[in-house]
Amino acid sequence: MVKTTLMIMAAGLGSRFGGGIKQLAPVGPGGEIIMDYSVYDAIEAGFDEVVFIIRRDLERDFKEVIGNRMERILPVKYAYQELSCLPAGFVKPAGRTKPWGTGQAVLSAKGLIDNPFVVINADDYYGKEAFVRLHEYLVLNAGKKTDVYDICMAGFILKNTLSENGGVTRGVCEVDDAGILKKVTETYDIRYVDQRLCGRDENGAPAEVFEGQHVSMNMWGLMPDFMDELESGFQRFLAGLKPGEQKAEYLLPRIIDNLIQEGRARVKMLETRDKWFGVTYQEDRQSVVEEIRALIERGVYREKLF
Repeated sequence: MVKTTLMIMAAGLGSRFGGGIKQLAPVGPGGEIIMDYSVYDAIEAGFDEVVFIIRRDLERDFKEVIGNRMERILPVKYAYQELSCLPAGFVKPAGRTKPWGTGQAVLSAKGLIDNPFVVINADDYYGKEAFVRLHEYLVLNAGKKTDVYDICMAGFILKNTLSENGGVTRGVCEVDDAGILKKVTETYDIRYVDQRLCGRDENGAPAEVFEGQHVSMNMWGLMPDFMDELESGFQRFLAGLKPGEQKAEYLLPRIIDNLIQEGRARVKMLETRDKWFGVTYQEDRQSVVEEIRALIERGVYREKLF
């Protein structure tokens, strides 16, 4: 029987949330946070354990708010994303405070899991469908021998992933007729301007975006051998940095896109029509509370989740 792991990246600084720990903001009627709903949906879909990726300075608060409760429901492990946790021969640039990115976040859990796993953001609500579809794919394809990395991803519809309170960053996807991802492009500050959807590329130039495009919300299904690629790739990333680099990040979407372009990964996009919501901005929290309440009233969740 194939066991599967849910990995939740919860080490973000929460700078756009006003400096607070946005991942721990209550949104449910019983004080539930978004992660509660993600774990609940993952358990229903068949996942066997959860790995939380956190900062060490966040550990006490994190365990008090969610970790200790989750340990009574399913096996829980912790990984720690640290700026100074680098391969031998590398040191943190003086003055750098920006985390190394989602690639290093996932890599921090190397050695903790040997199962197929799904990685998600802590502060995003993904809906039930994506967990079910990714879990089914991982179970069906676990153990198959392939010449490339076998990856799946949840493909959201762009219009279902926007915030009313500011621009958002999304991985805009190019997909072929078989649902295979051909390219993912990080696109920034996506928002409506004068009723027209606009975005920007990494250089700040206007980027064309459409409501019906598929986008990545950093929900990836990965096999355990992908950890080895992350490890070797992180060393190459660090070796290529300019002296004193303060901002460059080792980002999971970019890593996967590079592997696609090199012919070293096959990524199956699994579409979901569920509506995303999250707490990107402080002002988002009330709308998330209202969204959760609506889901409870529709019978999607119980009033008391666990």
